[in-house]
Amino acid sequence: MSAVRRKFGDEYQVVGPACSGTRRERQRFVDKNGRCNVQHGNLGGESSRYLSDLFTTLVDLKWRWNLLIFLLTYTVAWLVMASMWWGIAYLRGDLHQAHDDTYSPCVANVYNFPSAFLFFIETEATIGYGHRYITERCPEGIVLFLFQSLLGSIVDAFLIGCMFIKMSQPKKRAETLMFSRAAVVSQRDGKLCLMFRVGNLRNSHMVSAQIRCKLIKSQQTPEGEFLPLDQCELDVGFGTGADQLFLVSPLTICHEINSKSPFFCLSRRSLRSEQFEIVVILEGIVETTGMTCQARTSYTEDEVLWGHRFLPVMSLEDGFFRVDYSQFHATFEVPTPPYSVKEQEENLSLSPPLNSPVDNDKTRREQVCSLDCIDIAGEKNKLPFKLQKISSRMEDLPRRALRMSSSNTEKTCSTSNLLKIQEISPISDGEDSDDRIQLKALKMNTEALTESTGDLELQKNPPSMCALEVKLEDVFPAKL
Repeated sequence: MSAVRRKFGDEYQVVGPACSGTRRERQRFVDKNGRCNVQHGNLGGESSRYLSDLFTTLVDLKWRWNLLIFLLTYTVAWLVMASMWWGIAYLRGDLHQAHDDTYSPCVANVYNFPSAFLFFIETEATIGYGHRYITERCPEGIVLFLFQSLLGSIVDAFLIGCMFIKMSQPKKRAETLMFSRAAVVSQRDGKLCLMFRVGNLRNSHMVSAQIRCKLIKSQQTPEGEFLPLDQCELDVGFGTGADQLFLVSPLTICHEINSKSPFFCLSRRSLRSEQFEIVVILEGIVETTGMTCQARTSYTEDEVLWGHRFLPVMSLEDGFFRVDYSQFHATFEVPTPPYSVKEQEENLSLSPPLNSPVDNDKTRREQVCSLDCIDIAGEKNKLPFKLQKISSRMEDLPRRALRMSSSNTEKTCSTSNLLKIQEISPISDGEDSDDRIQLKALKMNTEALTESTGDLELQKNPPSMCALEVKLEDVFPAKL
């Protein structure tokens, strides 16, 4: 136990086979030993169907009834046949002349009913003591002897066959197949699962072992129809092949609770008010006899432990693996969310999704450089005061250049038109020398802006003639 606590942590509390709390008793559909609590009544005229399959009816009876039928059948058959032999002797008058040495009876040395009964037993059991025997002067005795042999063979085959089949039934093989007393609900691989444990006590294997689960629960349809004890299939790995078991050691069977599971809305709180029963069916072929064996058990809502997990029972010894069946039913508590899978999915859908790095980079670019068909005045109002002054000075340069142009040039806001201002603007030598210097500076700044925004455009969008994205940090001085 200390090794288990070191492995799983000290905060986990080990729980024995009997869990804490008082369980309320209620009627079960299938007992823990696999017996179905169903009785058929008011059959009416359908009872005669049992006689049509008399052999199966006898095999299905309990042992006390089988033994009673076995004894009564042989006793009645012996008495009837002994009475027939006594009747032949009585009708022929052999009983009155039995001690006459000159008289030849049908059956020698038959004087009364006990002697006739002993003759039948010796003939039926083929004992043949030699004191009582049938003579050739009794044709009716020969016919009765043939009928006795045929009837005896049929009765022996029927009754002995029933006893043999009943003794060789694989129901007793199911006694060595174990199921855990309780089922648990906990997380496995990040998913909420319903789990229980199965084991095989014998060294002989179960060939082609397969397990199935049924949920027995009464429900009402939207149309108002009430379905008592409605059966619903629980997926324990049918699609993946996990339901095919190699049962040489105890295995934990897992049912994943998802949107297709009947327990999709089951939480720790609702488990206390639910009423259901989980029927587990394990089928396989007995390796020694080749007969199909089926073992059953069930779990009610009181036998489902939320937030528990089974203790490990396998250990590695010197050259073999050892199974400790003393811990087969033991569980321990583990941290498990008390919410249903439906509630967890709803909480995840309501929570804001985490931004991916690509979205963060895209948002940063849109926040830093967004000059694609945006009003320049609106962007300038978002800048700090010092940046607004510098931006306003840069905007005055194209206006002054446009005032010096001899022809009326159409106003434009694209940087490509600013590069053409020198070609369309004749400027005087004397008085506009300062303006020419400012235009050259403007052209250099515009080229720098074009190169920086071109890099951004190549990373995100193809080149555009009406949109220019500029990263403002690359334009302004280092201090700003």
